Amino acid sequence: MDLLEYQAKELFREMDIPVLPSQRIDHPRDIKGLQLPYPVVLKSQVRSGGRGRAGGVRFVENTIDAIAAARTIFNLPILGEYPKVLLAEAKYDANREFYLAVVLDYTQARPVLLGSPKGGINVEAVMQHMQQVVVDEEFSPFYARRLALKMGLEGSLIQLVSSIVEKMYQLFVTKDLDLVEINPLGVSSSGEVMALDGKIAINDHALARHPDLMTLASKTTETKTGSVPGLNWLNRDGNIGIICNGNSFAIATVDLIYQVGGRPVSCLVVDGEATASSWEQLERALEQLAQSKSVKVLLINILGNAAYSEQVAQTIASYLQRKVQLTGAWNMPQWVIRLNGDENHSSYKLLADFPVSLVNNLDEAIAQTISLAKAAVKRA
Repeated sequence: MDLLEYQAKELFREMDIPVLPSQRIDHPRDIKGLQLPYPVVLKSQVRSGGRGRAGGVRFVENTIDAIAAARTIFNLPILGEYPKVLLAEAKYDANREFYLAVVLDYTQARPVLLGSPKGGINVEAVMQHMQQVVVDEEFSPFYARRLALKMGLEGSLIQLVSSIVEKMYQLFVTKDLDLVEINPLGVSSSGEVMALDGKIAINDHALARHPDLMTLASKTTETKTGSVPGLNWLNRDGNIGIICNGNSFAIATVDLIYQVGGRPVSCLVVDGEATASSWEQLERALEQLAQSKSVKVLLINILGNAAYSEQVAQTIASYLQRKVQLTGAWNMPQWVIRLNGDENHSSYKLLADFPVSLVNNLDEAIAQTISLAKAAVKRA
C-alpha cells in the first residue's frame, strides 16, 4: 500500500525529518485560505510518478494564479488517476539534490540503503549514480555513514545526510514498511537539508499491527451521495466482491486475492471517516455487491479504531437483519468479514448471530474467501 506524498510527510515530521511548511488543499476554493506566503508550489497527490512532467506540479506567485492552477491540476489525470487532494508547499531553492531510500529487498531478505548524489526527476541520472549498502547485521549509524561516503559526500554533508538516513531507517522498522524514499533531498546554499518529496510503501501483511497507517491512508477516500467509488477495473469472469476503506488498502487486498488464484469481480471503496454519510455509503456498497448475480463471495476488509470498527459492524448487522426479515431467508453471497480486534471484541459479537465468517487475520480472511469462491465454482 502506497501513501500519498502529504501522508508520507506526516510520518517524516514524526521522525524529525525536515519537511517544508505545507497545507492540504481539498478544493480550489481552499486556496483563498492559504496560510503560506507566496510563491508556493501546488502538487497533485496521486500515487503514480512523473507528476512534474505531466503538469501536476506548478509554481504560483499569487492567489489568482493559484486558484487557476489548482483547478487545472484537480482535472488532470496522471496515468488515469485524478487527485482528490493537492499539497501546497513553500518554495525551496535547492543548491543540490540527492536521492535516498530504505527498501526491503525480498531476494536478500534484508533492508537495503540506497543513495544517489543525483536526485530529482532525471531517473536515468539517479540510477546511473546509485549506491547501495545492505544492512546485514543489527543496524548502527555505521551503515548510514557508509552510504554517504559511497555517494561521494564530503564535510558536513556526511553527517547531515547520514542523520536523515538513520531516521528513515527507524521509520522503516517502526512501521513495518517496504519502502521509505526521499527524492529529492534538497540541500540549500547554507547547507540546510530538506525532504522535498517523499514516498512510503507499507507492507500489506503488517497492516493489522498499524491501524494508524490505515486511518492515514483512508483520509483520501472520496465520499459520494450516489454510487460508491470503486477501483477502475472489472473482471467479468470473477466471483468475489470486495469492500475496503481506502484506495491503497483496496488495491493491496485485490493483489492478495489475485496472488492466491482468486478472481475479484468488483471492489468498492468506502470512506474511512466516522460520519453519518460514511455509514450510508457502506450500506450502498453492501447492497450493490450483495445483490450482484456475479458475486458469490463478499469479502469485507475494513480497518479502523475500536469505535469505527464497532460502527461498521453495527451497520452490517442492521443491513443483514433487514434483508433476512424482508426475504425470510438468506438469499445473498457468502460473507467473509475482517475487522479490528478478536472474537471477543464487541464488533464481532454484533455479527455472531449471522451466517458469516468472522476473522481478524488478513491471511485467514483471504484463505477463507478463496476456499468459498472455489466451492461456489464447483457448485455451478
